[in-house]
Amino acid sequence: MEKVLNSYETLFVVDCTLGEESVKAIVDKFTALISENGTIDSVDEWGKRRLAYPIDYKNDGYYVLVNFKSEGAFTLELERVFGITEGILRSIVIKHIDDKKTVKEA
Repeated sequence: MEKVLNSYETLFVVDCTLGEESVKAIVDKFTALISENGTIDSVDEWGKRRLAYPIDYKNDGYYVLVNFKSEGAFTLELERVFGITEGILRSIVIKHIDDKKTVKEA
């Protein structure tokens, strides 16, 4: 059976008022989750930035952009985990069009 791996990127914003250690733990949690279910192409930590508008009365957030390849079903799980994780202010997962890779399973 063949797996079709699609290219995705996700951008998530972590509440930076939690402290450096907690922010690092959340970033590590999501990069580990993505690498367990796909392959990570790049992780770009933008760091602490001002939000365009306050979210939950917070004006700053820690931005992380991850480019990865995985099966389509995993993105639903990723969005679910983003939604239930305390400390995530916002997140988005975007599929890149016309960039598929087929992998044959042994």
